[in-house]
Amino acid sequence: MRQAENEFLTRVGPGTPAGELLRRYWHPISIAGELTEENPIKRVTLLGEKLVVFRMPLAPGETQPRYGLVAEQCRHRLASLFYGRVEADGIRCPYHGWKYDLKGNCLETPPEPAEWAYKNEIRQPAYPVQKMAGLLFAYMGPAPAPLLPRWDCLAREDGKRWVTIESVIDCNWLQPMENSVDPSHLYWLHGETAALGRELGQYDEKHEFFMFDYGIVKRRISPGKTPGAPPRIDEHPLMFPTMLRHVSPADRGKINGRYRHNIQIRVPLDDTHTQVYRVNFIPSNTDRSPADQDPPYEYRPLKDADGKYFMDIVSAQDAMAWETQGSITDRTQEHIGHGDRGIVMFRKLVREQIEIVQKGGDPLGVIRDPSKNEIIHIDVFNDVIGLHPANAGGEARAEAS
Repeated sequence: MRQAENEFLTRVGPGTPAGELLRRYWHPISIAGELTEENPIKRVTLLGEKLVVFRMPLAPGETQPRYGLVAEQCRHRLASLFYGRVEADGIRCPYHGWKYDLKGNCLETPPEPAEWAYKNEIRQPAYPVQKMAGLLFAYMGPAPAPLLPRWDCLAREDGKRWVTIESVIDCNWLQPMENSVDPSHLYWLHGETAALGRELGQYDEKHEFFMFDYGIVKRRISPGKTPGAPPRIDEHPLMFPTMLRHVSPADRGKINGRYRHNIQIRVPLDDTHTQVYRVNFIPSNTDRSPADQDPPYEYRPLKDADGKYFMDIVSAQDAMAWETQGSITDRTQEHIGHGDRGIVMFRKLVREQIEIVQKGGDPLGVIRDPSKNEIIHIDVFNDVIGLHPANAGGEARAEAS
């Protein structure tokens, strides 16, 4: 790969090719539960922009708070709105009292004359926010915004849901996503700790990749456990552009017929930092996760105080591999092999979708039709852990009923 192409695929700031592509999608920016009446403002970074997200006070008759997202620096003299005050109709700068509503309109400029018309021309950069599965999602692209996709792990109610927030990964977003179509690393990186890696061992696997409506399906085919037994298949997708849909045993290391589904969302904070949110869901006949209730959440560090990775945790093993490639991998130095076919396919897909956006089109997976956004079930199955295609289909039918 030439350096110019590496820049083309990796940089996420405003006006960059990949940055403009990524701005066509909703991205999580915070856990809703982190914003309270006592502490309603939080600093966040997304796609290279420094922002503050804030929770509005409940108005009479409201049961759910509204949220705003604006650039951190006030348009007046660039003081930080992180220290501002959230009021009934917007956020006020702590320096001179300028106030902005959720759309970034300038409502008040107290030091100026009341008739000062210039305030009507001032706009604080602001972005819409929606809540789902206890996460606050932001859209930073051109209007009109597409629908926030109701992925199965986020929108299903017939089970137990919780969210895991991992410590920030110090690398570019493309490295975690390339890993999602790199099945060759499973045994070598995760074999001692991942149930699938232990079960498979050093078998001669075959890997297939194919497109579907929302990304690239990765299929791993391994020999049966006994001679003459049918091959075993593990199939789950990279959901374009920044997610991995996965399934594993519900109880770590135990294959007992219970399955933990999850969506791993790799959020590009800036060119060299990525935040991973994992939304976990275990289907159940008894547990319920109402859509309007925030699920429990937990924080998981991937390194100790000295910066050493917790190598008994699968996600920390991944973080080690991604970060040690460099903050932005120098792909001009790579030597790509046959086992990297999925990575090559993903890079080509990113280039193609950037070109679609540059021509004014909607990229892959953008949803605007409400009839296609009820609950979006993503087929995953794994013969090794006992979740066979028939069982996975049964879950899908139960979900739709």
